[in-house]
Amino acid sequence: MATKLPPHPLQSEILQAVSSAKTKSAKINLLKEHRSPALVSLFVWNFDESIESAIPDGEVPYKPNESPTVDSQSKLASSYRTLYNYVKGGNDTLKRTRRESLFIELLESLHPDEAEIICLVKDKNLSKKYRITHNVVKEAYPDVEWGGRR
Repeated sequence: MATKLPPHPLQSEILQAVSSAKTKSAKINLLKEHRSPALVSLFVWNFDESIESAIPDGEVPYKPNESPTVDSQSKLASSYRTLYNYVKGGNDTLKRTRRESLFIELLESLHPDEAEIICLVKDKNLSKKYRITHNVVKEAYPDVEWGGRR
């Protein structure tokens, strides 16, 4: 039986539920049920080969948000609109140091689990933590066009 997600779940809660689903059809159904622009943006950044991170690969030196409640933390669902700043071609007017400091500010404002997702996605490593494949995402979201985003 699938885990019941809370109203307005974190992206990390959705990804964990999908990852834990036992069948491909259960994964697809969860992805369809919880589709949001934020979730689609994460998958596009992670799986679309035409998208390159403008943030260096590897560990990011940030201090995880230690706020005790989820409600007091910025949610990725409302911050996803800024993600274009961190991919090549998204906002090329930003200087490298400014881009990296904005990225660290974003990570430090998010719930630690959501900050981890952003770090995984920037290196195209989402599948290392979550059992979600590009093929499952493509089936769940057939309207998303992959490639040609440069």
